[in-house]
Amino acid sequence: MIQVAYLAIAANNQQLNSPRESTRSDGKGAFFVGAGIILSRIAGIGREISVAAFIGAGHVGDAYRAALAIPRLLQNLLGEGALSASFIPVYSQLLEKNQRAAAGRLAGAVLGLLSMITGLLVLAGWLLAEPLVSLLLWRLSSQTTDLTVELVRVMFAGMGFIVLATWALGILNAHRRFFLSYAAPVIWNITQVMFMVGGWIAWHHVNPANRASDIAKLAAWGVVLGGALQFLIQLPLVLRLVSRLRLSMNWRQPDVRVVLNRFGPALAGRGVVQLSAYVDLILAGLLAGGAIAALGFAQVIYFLPISLFAISVAASDLPEMSRKQGDPNAIIIRLKTGLERVSFYVLFSTVAFIAMGGLIVGALLQRGQFSADQTIQVWWILAAYSLGLLPTAWSRLLQNACFAAGDTSGPARVAGVRVVLAAALGVVLMFSLDSYGVIDTSVQLLGDFKVLTPLSDAARTTEVVRLGAVGLALGTTAAAWIEYYILRHRVGFMLRQANTTQTTANNTNPLRRLADGLWLASGIAGVLGAVLAWGLQSLPVLFTAPLTLMFTALLYVFVAQSAGVKTAEEIATILDKLLKLPKRTSKAEVTQPKNHDE
Repeated sequence: MIQVAYLAIAANNQQLNSPRESTRSDGKGAFFVGAGIILSRIAGIGREISVAAFIGAGHVGDAYRAALAIPRLLQNLLGEGALSASFIPVYSQLLEKNQRAAAGRLAGAVLGLLSMITGLLVLAGWLLAEPLVSLLLWRLSSQTTDLTVELVRVMFAGMGFIVLATWALGILNAHRRFFLSYAAPVIWNITQVMFMVGGWIAWHHVNPANRASDIAKLAAWGVVLGGALQFLIQLPLVLRLVSRLRLSMNWRQPDVRVVLNRFGPALAGRGVVQLSAYVDLILAGLLAGGAIAALGFAQVIYFLPISLFAISVAASDLPEMSRKQGDPNAIIIRLKTGLERVSFYVLFSTVAFIAMGGLIVGALLQRGQFSADQTIQVWWILAAYSLGLLPTAWSRLLQNACFAAGDTSGPARVAGVRVVLAAALGVVLMFSLDSYGVIDTSVQLLGDFKVLTPLSDAARTTEVVRLGAVGLALGTTAAAWIEYYILRHRVGFMLRQANTTQTTANNTNPLRRLADGLWLASGIAGVLGAVLAWGLQSLPVLFTAPLTLMFTALLYVFVAQSAGVKTAEEIATILDKLLKLPKRTSKAEVTQPKNHDE
């Protein structure tokens, strides 16, 4: 919430010095993206709480997570990055040139082509669900495999609607209407929660094992209905903004061809990212039971600060960078400001997930089907992922600079390097760490320590919670740092080629710009958080988690402010205004008439 307040004040400050349109696109764009993402993420956390309580992290949880990941091929390939990188820049430039008729034709053609491709892939996914699951997750038990196939067939249709919702998001972002598009996933999450709660009410007397399976099937239909509602809720505003929208599949018109030419490399880039997700899924399927579900829970929490702080800035910056292609110095300024702003928030998130991750995971998930041992498991995975939070957030903004310049193939190649490295490192680490398990919240070596040796089928199917997935997370973290350094070098080279007058290396390297006081603040806050988490562990976690987070966050801001960190000073100003009580007027001052002659 502090991020939203900060962005609002930043927008107001910019309004004093900038034209109205620029102001809206700079501070307010990120503000509305952040506000929408906060609402959708709160709803997403509610969904995860429901999944943990009603479905759990056992074999049913593995089936549900795998079934949700497989059809996300549609969302990740056709929506999100690929569509944003290829469609939004071209559409935004047409709006900037006031060519609204051409923009409407482009939007209609993209929608038509996207609908056709998505429909064919949904049909293929339904028909090929069984061989696809068998190919990706060949070591799962037959019971888990059958349930996964059933869930995949239903969820493919839901992801098809979400692809169309991403098209609507692109239109609204280009028109600088950010809030609705990023708040729309709220209805997707709420629909699933309602279906799960309804299933629990209807089947609460059923055996817990069978009940979890039935609720998972019902939640899959919530994915479908929620996806349809997520698209339909954005459609009226899209139709109002694009008055000349005409559905077609005219791929020959020049603007559509430009989008398609960019879409190919962007699709390859997203394909690499999706390949990375599938590689993680395949590798997790080789580990002890519950690894897929545990990875899913950790990833949801891990991506929360990336969504709030990196995506909110990146989403509002992409249309504006696209409008400024001829002004490299303006791109540098936007990039530098975004990197510095994001770093402050993401660094504290890293500290919180490592030092207080057990409290956070326990407060969110530990109830119903989710045990205390699984809390430790997810915490360790989350801590491993968190070591790569900073480079992952920075890379989102650096990719924007590439997309705005029309470079969609470069980030795709860099993503390919990341996938190979993450998989290689993950394989080296995951089987070794699968030798360790959590028993009564204590991490123990179970049997002999093994390197690059998978567990036997008997060991994999036991109910013991193991830590092999931590190795996958560590591999992802190491690869994220390498991806960041390659992207930073690429963006610096692109800007130097544009004959800019500024030193681009420093402007794209937040490590050099982060004040020493910020590192000091994160270290002190981390120590306090770890001490409080250990000292208050006997108290209810729903009490200690928010209390510990509040005290460590205040200390982080205070130390950073004392060291002169600009963002911390602005947050301190916000807190001062929020906590300052209005001056109380005495009764004598109210009744005493004012002397107008003074």
